[in-house]
Amino acid sequence: MNRKKFIYGSLLGVGTAFAVPSYLLSKSKKEQSSPTKIEPNQLDEKLIKDFVIAGHSKLELVKEMLNEHPNLIYTSYDWGNGDYEEAIEGAAHLGNKEIVNYFITQGARPNLFALTMLGKTNLVKPAIETYPELLFAKGAHGLTLLHHAQVGESKELENYFIQKGLTKRILKIR
Repeated sequence: MNRKKFIYGSLLGVGTAFAVPSYLLSKSKKEQSSPTKIEPNQLDEKLIKDFVIAGHSKLELVKEMLNEHPNLIYTSYDWGNGDYEEAIEGAAHLGNKEIVNYFITQGARPNLFALTMLGKTNLVKPAIETYPELLFAKGAHGLTLLHHAQVGESKELENYFIQKGLTKRILKIR
C-alpha cells in the first residue's frame, strides 16, 4: 500500500467513524420528538380535553371517566400560549367545591388556586408570606388568586389579597 492510499483510506475511515454515529443519533432524536408518534400508554389529547372540560362542572361524567382512565386525574390540557389547565383548576375557577374536593380525594394535586377557592386560609397565607411573588401568580386562563377567593366566597382571603396589593381578577398570559 502506498502512502497516498493509506492517507486517503485513513481519512475516509475517520470521516465515516464520525458521520455514521452522528447521523444515527440525530435520526433517533427526531424519532423521539416526532409530534405524531404516540406512546402505547399515552392518553389521547381529545380524551384529556374532554376530561378537563367535564371537570369544570360535570361530577358524574368525571367519575365515569376516572373509572375508565384513572390517570386522567394528573393530566392537563394546553389551550395554547402556555395556558395549561387541569380539571381541578377548571372546577376551582368556577367555584365548584364539590368537584374540587372529589378530585383531591382521588389523588389530584391541589394548587394554591384550588386551596384559595376552598378557603384554606391556614395553607394559603403562609405560602404567600413565604413567597410574596405568588400573590400575582396566574392560574388557568390568567385567573388570579383574587378571582378564586371571590368565586369560593372566601372573604378573609379576598380581603387579604386586596390588602397585599392584588386587585385584578385576571392577568394576561404572555
